[in-house]
Amino acid sequence: MLSFEHRYATLPEPLSVECAATPVANPELIAFNAPLAAELGADEIPDETTLAAWFSGNQTMPNASPRALGYAGHQFGNFVPQLGDGRALLLGEVVDQHGKRRDVQLKGSGRTPFSRGGDGRSPLGPVLREYLVSEFMAAVGIPTTRALAAVTTGERVVRQLPEPGAVFTRVASSHIRIGTFQFIAARQDEAALKTLADHVIERHYPEAAKADDPYMALLEAVVARQAELIARWLSIGFIHGVMNTDNCSLAGETIDYGPCAFMEQFNPQKVYSSIDEGRRYAFANQPAIAQWNLARFAETLLPLIEGEGDALVEKATDAIRHFDTLFNAEQRRLHADKLGLEAESDQAEALMEGLESQMHQGRMDMTATFDVLTQYAASPSDQRHDDLLALTQNPEALGEWLSQWQAAQVASQNTDRLAAMQRANPVVIPRNHRVQEAIDAAVEGDFTPFHTLLAVVTKPFDDSVEARRLAAPATENEQVLRTFCGT
Repeated sequence: MLSFEHRYATLPEPLSVECAATPVANPELIAFNAPLAAELGADEIPDETTLAAWFSGNQTMPNASPRALGYAGHQFGNFVPQLGDGRALLLGEVVDQHGKRRDVQLKGSGRTPFSRGGDGRSPLGPVLREYLVSEFMAAVGIPTTRALAAVTTGERVVRQLPEPGAVFTRVASSHIRIGTFQFIAARQDEAALKTLADHVIERHYPEAAKADDPYMALLEAVVARQAELIARWLSIGFIHGVMNTDNCSLAGETIDYGPCAFMEQFNPQKVYSSIDEGRRYAFANQPAIAQWNLARFAETLLPLIEGEGDALVEKATDAIRHFDTLFNAEQRRLHADKLGLEAESDQAEALMEGLESQMHQGRMDMTATFDVLTQYAASPSDQRHDDLLALTQNPEALGEWLSQWQAAQVASQNTDRLAAMQRANPVVIPRNHRVQEAIDAAVEGDFTPFHTLLAVVTKPFDDSVEARRLAAPATENEQVLRTFCGT
């Protein structure tokens, strides 16, 4: 089906270890992403029984060579020198139809040498959450890992309580993380560090190889991709939940959807993750955390970057400081799009700050606010004006902001800017209570809500009856205030 290659396996052994998947009792296919499989070069699709056997790990796919990847990481600020794939196996790499090399990985496929006493399994809930959210992120154009398949195992996984087990198949530009570099740096193996850095440059940043200082160019390129990525997260209210350095992809993709969630009632300090008791990874903290993570990456590269002493440290520090400039530029662009302003508007920042203040004080739903604002720009009317005011507890203050916005926005008169506004403001997101509804039904054996939600969130700009139903904010009784990691 897929034509695997194994370049990563040629890197020094601590970076990956051969490991077979642990068979499961009764694998059954939940979902298979046929369009993605075609993009990856799949020549033919076998029957569901074979797919379930492959994507559960019960049968090794032709040409696959399963390996668990080693990495370290700062977890909530505390460094752990060895983490690694405790429940995941890289099957290999494929070169897709665009000539891009991509990893295919099983997640929840059993114990590995990095399991640290864990069972190596995944509950059904986190598998469905990652499938839904990663495919939504791809649909709105945010760099992300992708979902290729999901399979139930016919076994129970014990977390707080016994839950159905599942295996997820993830596709990524690579699974190399900041924590991968920390893993090698902690061993003080400069030769292996250089080999890893050269691999990343060749695979993700080939332009860096032409620079006078390739490893400095690598750092700058990673900083740029992370700055753009985090700005895009914030633009749709995404809260990762566990921005540890081992969850920060050097390819610039969103990776490891654990206790992630989307902002509903706007609050910059919002946290959903049940394990983030100190609010380290709150919504508004994500840019600063990304910059902190990048500083840890820079530390690992110091032996390779040209220079020495304080001058070397200052050189790397300047690259990390540049994150702010890059992040702010991308955020200004996104703000202009979301508000229907001229692309280079000098009013975007102030108007967005004003709207965010209104959303926070008025307890407004973020996605609904931008959706109705987009409708208003497309078709200004008293009804749309009233629809907006109905979203807030402070209609008078919002009315004043709307007057300022109307004076500045051009989307109503400019089809290009209206189109940009519509692309920036999805009708529907994977709302936390809808994801939980799909999970709860699936645990009882009913996958219809999952498939219904998946069909809608992978077309997030379509204004259908079903999209409107699933786009509705949670009622007081439906709100999901905590999300949980599957490990």
